[in-house]
Amino acid sequence: MSTAPMDYEQAGELKIGQVGIANLRIRTLDVERLAQEMTARVRRAPAMFDRAAIVLDFGGLSQVPDAATARGLIEALRGAGVLPIALAYGSSDTDRLARELGLPLLAKFRAAYEQGAGEPPARPAPAPSPAPAAAAPEPAPAPRAATPTASPGLVHAPLVRSGQQVYADNRDLTVLAGVSAGAEVIADGSVHIYGPLRGRALAGAQGNEQARIFCREFHAELVAIAGHYKVMDDLPAGLRGKAVQVWLEDGQLCVEAQGTQ
Repeated sequence: MSTAPMDYEQAGELKIGQVGIANLRIRTLDVERLAQEMTARVRRAPAMFDRAAIVLDFGGLSQVPDAATARGLIEALRGAGVLPIALAYGSSDTDRLARELGLPLLAKFRAAYEQGAGEPPARPAPAPSPAPAAAAPEPAPAPRAATPTASPGLVHAPLVRSGQQVYADNRDLTVLAGVSAGAEVIADGSVHIYGPLRGRALAGAQGNEQARIFCREFHAELVAIAGHYKVMDDLPAGLRGKAVQVWLEDGQLCVEAQGTQ
């Protein structure tokens, strides 16, 4: 008796976006399978996913589902423990579906997936140099422009307590104390934590795949870079309590213990 080959590819790819809202990009429109996957995620990380807001992204499908199928998926995901709140913008068909479902469209999730796609904007042509005026006096030298400085990172000194969130907009975040369980730190750049990380840390929230997470004592509920995430159950137990670095390599989240200085 032959058996069907195992399918290891997930039907839905879950990414964590800015301010902790999860984006579920549907790859296979199998409602039962999607609900099973989400149920497993909620069981593994209830502090992160139980009754979490979810944005549905149908951009991975060849066509947008009809309203009846989409409603069935929404109900199945609610039964799995999450709360679909919007659709990610993708096309005019998605717009129509969102109207039928009575849900808003969120455009920035699609932008994160399409980052770098398409042609780069054309550079403006240089303006022609004006002809020098006859017998014009030599102008005084212009003052040298100040060298632009990089935007300073956000430094947060106190402990980030349970239920709190600290967000570094378009910069790095440095936490001098620690991050309690149930707390969340987010940065568009990298995240540096000089105390224990017991809550959630999200770096590269706007899609920066070069961002990293550094912490001195690792007990994280979840770490994510540019939407790629892992929860504690996905990580080797040997990393707990150690100084670690988290980065993204070829689309895979890497977590490695660091030697003490």
